[in-house]
Amino acid sequence: MLKKILFIVICIHSSFIIAQEKDSLSIKNGIENPNLLSTHHFGIFSSRISTNFKLIPLKKTSLTFNSTSGNNFHPFVEAYFPKDPQVREQLSQVIWHDRRFNFVDQETTPADYMNIVIDAVIKEFRVGINIPLAKQHELGITLRSYLITKGKYPFSFFTGDESIEWFHSNIAGGEDPYGRRYYGLNQVNFKYIDRNGRTLELNNNDFFIGGLEFNYYYYPTLSINKTRNIFINFGSHFGLNTSKFNSSVDFGLSANAIKKIHLKNNYELNIALGTNLLRKNLINFKEVIDLGNNPYLGTLEANIEITKYTKKGNYNAFGVNYQAQSRYNKKKEADYYKLLGKWREINGGWYNGVGTLYNAQSTWNFVYTYGRPRLKLSIYIKEDFLVNNAPDFQTGISLTFPISK
Repeated sequence: MLKKILFIVICIHSSFIIAQEKDSLSIKNGIENPNLLSTHHFGIFSSRISTNFKLIPLKKTSLTFNSTSGNNFHPFVEAYFPKDPQVREQLSQVIWHDRRFNFVDQETTPADYMNIVIDAVIKEFRVGINIPLAKQHELGITLRSYLITKGKYPFSFFTGDESIEWFHSNIAGGEDPYGRRYYGLNQVNFKYIDRNGRTLELNNNDFFIGGLEFNYYYYPTLSINKTRNIFINFGSHFGLNTSKFNSSVDFGLSANAIKKIHLKNNYELNIALGTNLLRKNLINFKEVIDLGNNPYLGTLEANIEITKYTKKGNYNAFGVNYQAQSRYNKKKEADYYKLLGKWREINGGWYNGVGTLYNAQSTWNFVYTYGRPRLKLSIYIKEDFLVNNAPDFQTGISLTFPISK
């Protein structure tokens, strides 16, 4: 008799878990983050890969609108890259800010040269459609565009220069630590001359279409899906870049894993880890700007999210996401480059425009999502605690809803 009662209890409990999982998947599919890619002033011209932490393909075709605002700031800096191996070796023995390199002409002291200045609030707008192809397959198509602005109120309330410098002056960072006030608030100064002498320049209210992205995902059915609530997906990514500065094709691959944990009182915990690799400029349609001589961009991403389901069938979710992306330029050049800037006139960070191109990019994202069966709204903030100002601070909002029955 006791065994029969125990068997009935186990069956009821199992049925409850299965029903709970089915109900949760009907309105929430793993970690459905908005697009969290940074508004990096090189990255916006390439089709970087947005990590996919969904458990299964969407059951219905859905449409997503994503708006992002990021404050990018780098004072003017020049860089020389000597070509002579002996000069490189000599400079590599000296810390970068004490190196002496007197450029005379290309015959006596051959060197590559570049300069960059970035001061703008970059706004990104994405429109995406996700189409379920079969039980285990999904296709995403995204059009991305950008607007270069001064970041004035009220359109850039959190990411404008005034808000950031108020934070530095009154909370943390110190008064004008990177020279924004020195150069002037609410300015657009966006110009880059690459080592081939080509110029990338943008002005206030310049708008351009960045490109079209095609993302295919495969969600294999594995035994660990049911036994351990672990889900894996693989992606292939094709990007067509359409700006006049980087008319090209990118290609990449990705792999992601998500662990789903049911908790008491209608709570759910999702833990995810993903990685991807993008081959930039696999094909160039014409001469392009040198947006980093490292042809590959690799990304590692981790996410943890806690969800509370309501009695009405909706949910509230809060997630913390960490992204680390490989450097834009080959690291070895940092051993011998010579940087020139107004280091005597501002407190610090004058070298970042070039220096950070040789560092891995890392950011933290804090995401809140409200979801219901036919609507998902997400907002997030991005902060780079290494303060490389690419961007310094970023916010975003995303809205997703099904468009098929």
